[in-house]
Amino acid sequence: MPKAVDVSVDAMIEDLRTLVEVESPSRDLDALRESAGTVAAVIETQLGGKAVLVEGEGGPHVHWSGGGTPRVLILGHHDTVFPLGTLARRPFRVEDGRATGPGVFDMLGGLVQAVHGLAALDDRSGVEILVTADEEVGSRSSRALIEERALACGAVLVVEGAADGGGVKTGRKGCGTFEVSVAGRASHAGLEPAAGVNALVEAAHQVLDIAALARPEVGTTVTPTVASAGTLDNVVPARATVVVDVRVESADEKIRIEAAFAALAPHLDEAVITVEGSVGRPPMPESAAAELFAVARRLLPGLEGRAVGGGSDGNFTAALGVPTLDGLGAVGGGAHADHEYLLVASMAERANLVAGLVDAIRNA
Repeated sequence: MPKAVDVSVDAMIEDLRTLVEVESPSRDLDALRESAGTVAAVIETQLGGKAVLVEGEGGPHVHWSGGGTPRVLILGHHDTVFPLGTLARRPFRVEDGRATGPGVFDMLGGLVQAVHGLAALDDRSGVEILVTADEEVGSRSSRALIEERALACGAVLVVEGAADGGGVKTGRKGCGTFEVSVAGRASHAGLEPAAGVNALVEAAHQVLDIAALARPEVGTTVTPTVASAGTLDNVVPARATVVVDVRVESADEKIRIEAAFAALAPHLDEAVITVEGSVGRPPMPESAAAELFAVARRLLPGLEGRAVGGGSDGNFTAALGVPTLDGLGAVGGGAHADHEYLLVASMAERANLVAGLVDAIRNA
């Protein structure tokens, strides 16, 4: 077992407070700019050097390098799902061994732990940190940068929140969102309903067709989640939309699902179907994490690995064939919920785990 690095839990909590108290909802570019500057300042204070802000359509990403030949990328994000004003209702607190506040678990706690773990190492060369601004909304503006740095470094440690019970995440499903739009024709619902083409009725047919695409026996879920249609109660609706969440475990299922959405056909004469979307995050196979998970188990005997349904930026790096281990961040729960929390007692152990993995990768 390697010697534990010397980290201060009190110092980590203060940096966590600093990050949480700068709200960073996805797509709010002004808020994300302030958040990126705060993340950069924390990194520079703890690690030295210069944290560079990389502008993107989704907001500024933060990139730091310890110099030397790149060997390992620590990957995270600073955007959160919580709108401005959440902090006033749910301020940062530490009580009864739990830190609470918007983003503590997903995933500001993981960032703080990784930075402090790395700060305790005498040598920080070969390490890069990339903290993106748009992970919660699909990573469209950061994906190319993520993939570039992952390929350059050759190993990725994702500091998303831990799995239930503190395990790391060794596999993730591919994730996608589809929007199915129906164009019909309006008419008076009382005087001449047959003159219209009812987009809502067509959407109902489509929901049943779409739900039937699921194959839970191979891990594929297809879940209609949001629908809208109509204008007034006496008008045959001319338009309707259905939004669908898709999760897949294999590349073959990704291909099947995308082809099935492209092939959706109307049931009503003169209705028109338009489909947008894809399985944007490819699956993260457990094989991508196997090597790094074995190292983590040597560092922290008894550590569990779990495959989970949610996606992260680790899906992109694993799909490139880059060894990727996820869920190395905060131990806690309640991601995206008002009861989100981080267990303070686990902070030092997780900082040590990241530091140990960095050393092991560089010495391999």
